[in-house]
Amino acid sequence: MAKVTRRQFLRGVAAGAGALTLAACGGAATTSPTAEPTAAQATAAPTAAQATAAPTAAQATAVPPTAVPSGSMGSTVEITYWGSFSGVLGEAEKATVETFNNSQKDVKVNYQFQGNYEETAQKLTAAIQARQTPDVSLLSDVWWFSFYINGQLQPLDDLMAAEGVKREAYVDVLLNEGIRKNTVYWIPFARSTPLFYYNKQAWQEAGLEDRAPKTWDEFLQWAPKLNKEGRSAFAHPGAASYIAWLFQCVIWQFGGRYSDPDFTIRIHEEGGVKAGNFYRDTTQTYKWATTPKDVTQDFVTGQSASAMLSTAALAGVEKNAQFPVGTGFLPEGPAGFGCCTGGAGMAILAGLPAEKQKAAMKWIAFATGEEWTIQWAQRTGYMPVRKAAVESEAMKKYFTERPNFRTAVEQLPKTRPQDAARVYIRGGDQIIGKGLERITIAGEDPAKVWMDVKAELEETAKPTVELLKAVEG
Repeated sequence: MAKVTRRQFLRGVAAGAGALTLAACGGAATTSPTAEPTAAQATAAPTAAQATAAPTAAQATAVPPTAVPSGSMGSTVEITYWGSFSGVLGEAEKATVETFNNSQKDVKVNYQFQGNYEETAQKLTAAIQARQTPDVSLLSDVWWFSFYINGQLQPLDDLMAAEGVKREAYVDVLLNEGIRKNTVYWIPFARSTPLFYYNKQAWQEAGLEDRAPKTWDEFLQWAPKLNKEGRSAFAHPGAASYIAWLFQCVIWQFGGRYSDPDFTIRIHEEGGVKAGNFYRDTTQTYKWATTPKDVTQDFVTGQSASAMLSTAALAGVEKNAQFPVGTGFLPEGPAGFGCCTGGAGMAILAGLPAEKQKAAMKWIAFATGEEWTIQWAQRTGYMPVRKAAVESEAMKKYFTERPNFRTAVEQLPKTRPQDAARVYIRGGDQIIGKGLERITIAGEDPAKVWMDVKAELEETAKPTVELLKAVEG
């Protein structure tokens, strides 16, 4: 990685503190299956008075893990892990830590809940400024990159090799998102994709086949049969509930995209306008789609017959729904199938002593390992991130018992990483999401809205593009 100047680092940190975005697929569950934890639930950020030596951008290169002999770490090494889940997911996250700590004596993980994805990222920014960071942090798909380009994440390949963790053991599409310049910085943990969820009882009442629609055109024929007093056929989330993550799939289905990898913005082009018009028509013309504040709650209480929701919502939806739940692949559009990944992974902070680095990787290897990823997936609904876990007898049995979960795994090979405009431009998710609210709620012309969004994305991207050039060339 190219050396980052202090000026570049401070510019990136300032951008991080000034514009917080929402990540894909729900950080945690509180009162509803995918509600985010509140700020009041978060642990206080470190203060400057508590500061210790700060890892600088120049210290981001790996300290050789062989400084501590493999398998003989001596006395127990304690590390701090910052997590982002509450409710059912939080209990599963705590169980991950407890099981690891009870399984060996070399490493003890001190778990600290920091709030949802955005609150965790905000506190990590503050911790960097205060010169006191955790050793490992959970970071969402829209956050890890910001810390990477500021030189605050440890390159992981040497540590992985020392711990016997191989790249090829992970599901390719999930691991590849955490790789820059052929170096791993972010390892998949709580990963998900959107699914099409439907109310089987409503489907039966409407005389429909017990399956998700194969295309949006097919759903256009079905929706009027599902729409009735007190129940919409479909529900869209708002900006605060990741509509930009879900629409990422739809814009692909209509032949558009948010941007190119080099940050050239494309959302305003023909495919984006067509997808935007489709979304506007569902609420303004056809009037069978609604925009409730809490889409998951709306669905499980029967107020909407279907919705696109994260795989991470599955356990909570099945538990709380007042009817049998069905899932299916996302419907295809005029340009075919489109589905993205989302969620969070684990990263090690740069500049740790060798024994802390080794301990941190030992923890990540367990949490994302074959045995535990099966437990994690079954407890939460997140994807198993190891190939061997997907193919294991335990998961095959689980798929038989829980066919809705099998849908997510079968759809995974058809997914692709998200466009740079949402996950790499700071605030991109909310910029796009607010534009979508103008379309679905206010009924504005997508062609005009997308031109406004394009201008805002391009302006906001400038510091990121400049810093990325300094880091990667």
